[in-house]
Amino acid sequence: MIEAVLHPANLMRALRQVERNKGASGVDGMKVDELYGHLQIHREGIKTSIRDGSYLPQPILGVEIPKSNGKKRLLGIPTVIDRMLQQAVGQVLCNHYDMEFEDNSYGFRPGRSAHQAVHRSFGYINSGHRYIVDIDLKTFFDEVDHCLLLQILYRKVKCRQVLRLIRKWLRAPIQLNGKLVKRRKGVPQGSPLSPILSNIMLDVLDKELTGMGVNYVRYADDFSIYCQEEKEAEAVQGKIYRFLQEKLHLPINEEKSGIRTPNEFTILGYSFERTKGTNDYRLTASVKSRRGLKEKLKAVTRKTIPYTFDERMSKLKEIQRGWVEYFRLAKIRWYLKDLDSWVRSRIRYCIWHHWKKPKRRCKSLIRMGIQPETARLWSHTRMGGWATARSPILKSTITISRLERRGYQAMTTVYDSITPYPNEPLYTRPVRTVV
Repeated sequence: MIEAVLHPANLMRALRQVERNKGASGVDGMKVDELYGHLQIHREGIKTSIRDGSYLPQPILGVEIPKSNGKKRLLGIPTVIDRMLQQAVGQVLCNHYDMEFEDNSYGFRPGRSAHQAVHRSFGYINSGHRYIVDIDLKTFFDEVDHCLLLQILYRKVKCRQVLRLIRKWLRAPIQLNGKLVKRRKGVPQGSPLSPILSNIMLDVLDKELTGMGVNYVRYADDFSIYCQEEKEAEAVQGKIYRFLQEKLHLPINEEKSGIRTPNEFTILGYSFERTKGTNDYRLTASVKSRRGLKEKLKAVTRKTIPYTFDERMSKLKEIQRGWVEYFRLAKIRWYLKDLDSWVRSRIRYCIWHHWKKPKRRCKSLIRMGIQPETARLWSHTRMGGWATARSPILKSTITISRLERRGYQAMTTVYDSITPYPNEPLYTRPVRTVV
C-alpha cells in the first residue's frame, strides 16, 4: 500500500487537493503556494524517509474557533507537507474502504451528500418510523481511542509503513499557546485524514446497526435511528449506548441524546413540521439554522461597517445563495419572503446613514424623482433611521427594482430558481425487522 500512497499520480492529486483547499500555515509557517516548490527539491528525500520509517511529522498547530453555543472548538492544523501526505494516504484508504461502508453512511464519501442523508431520514419518518433515537457523541473527534482505531485499521491494512505513519500523525503533539501538549487520544479536526478515519471507526457501529435490522442514518458522527414503536426505540437505545461505551469507548452526551418525535428532531440543520390536514411531515429549516442566517445577514448589513454598496451586495449574495442552496429541500418560501423584506429595510437604513446630512439626503431624494419641496421635508424628518427605512420615504424611492439594478437579489428569487426536490424517488420503503 505504501507504494500506492507514494505513486506520483496519487501525490500530485493530493497536492492539487491541498492547493484547492488552501488553509492556514502550520507550525513551520510554510504557505500552501510554497508547497510545490518545496516538493520539487525534497520529494525524493521525503519518500525515502517514509519508506525506511524515519519520517517524523511536525507538531500540529492548535486553533480554537467559537461555536454557535458560545463554546469553542479546537482545530488542529498540520503543516502543509503533512496535509499533502495525509491527503495521499486518505485517498488510498478511501479506495480500499468505501465499497465496504454501509449504504446508510453519507458523510465524507464520494458521490454522497448531506441532502441524501436528509432525504433518507425524511422517508423513514413519513413511512411511520416516528420514534427517533437521537444520539450525540460527546466531542467525538477528541475522544477517538488510538489503540482501538489502529486495531480496526490493521484488520484490512497490512502495510506496516502506512500504519506506522498514521500512528505518528495520531500521536503528534499539538501546539497550544506556544506550548507543546501530548496527545493520547483523538483525531484532530482540520486534518485531511480525520474524515476517512472517523468513517472507518464508526463503520463498526454501522455494521452493528445493520445486523440489528434497524433503520438508521449516519453523517460523520451524527446519527439517528428510526423506530415505529416507543418500546422498540428504548430497547435499541439501551443496546447502542452499551455498544458505544464498551466496544468503541466513546462517551455519549446524554443531555443532547434521547428519544424524539419528528417535531422535536433536527438533522443536519433541517427540522420537520406536520403538514396541515394530513398525517405527513414536511422539511423546514431548524430554528437554530434560521437564527444563524439572520445573524450573518445582520453582520453584513450593519450600517457602521464601511462597505461600499457593491461590496455589501456581493457579501449578501454569497451568504444568501449558499444558505438557500443548502436548504433547497425545505418548504421555506414564506420565511424567505419575510426575511427579504427585513434585509431590504436594513439596506435602505445603510444608505440613509451613508447620506448623513439633510442637504445630501435632499439632493439624493430629488435625483430619485421626488419633488424638491417634498424632498426637503423628508430629509429633515425626526423619525429614527430604522423607522425611516421602513416608511414611504425610502420604500417609494429606494425601490426593489432600483436595488435589483444595483445588484440586489431576493432570496425568494434564488429559491424559486432551484428545483426543490430531485427527480429520483425520495425513499424506498424497507422491510421492517423486529429487534
